Amino acid sequence: MDWIYNFDSPLGPLTAASDGTSLTGLWFRGQAHFGRTLGPEHEERLLPVFRECAAWLGMYFEGAVPDFTPPLNLRGTPFQKAVWDLLTKIPPGETAAYGELARTLRPEGGGMAARAVGSAVGLNPVSLIVPCHRVVGADGSLTGYAGGVGRKLRLLELERGMYC
Repeated sequence: MDWIYNFDSPLGPLTAASDGTSLTGLWFRGQAHFGRTLGPEHEERLLPVFRECAAWLGMYFEGAVPDFTPPLNLRGTPFQKAVWDLLTKIPPGETAAYGELARTLRPEGGGMAARAVGSAVGLNPVSLIVPCHRVVGADGSLTGYAGGVGRKLRLLELERGMYC
């Protein structure tokens, strides 16, 4: 059984999912791949992990860098999990290109590896906390974001303001 909880944010409503102890999802309502890792049976309930998530989101949207991460249980393939782990290493206010991430994972890489990384980034089940919005095109352009490119821009602007 999975659990969900809904939050309001300055960028729109969010839905979080949990296995009962860890976050398994965090999506802007209506975004691409919304609820992809959510089990068929779920119900809404305020769990301790959702309180931790709310505290993290509160700090983040107030412009502070949260000093903790709620427990996560990311559901995906080993490759996806390796990509998502790399995302957590991109500091707030900074960006990395898909190709950079691909070369970190597979130095022999190439264009195919960058596309595979892009696919994994797009399927990130825990938006914001696993910061897929920090990934950009090779030329620094804001490429797609499951929550919308407008939100991606606002998140990057918010993070850049954390250091001013």
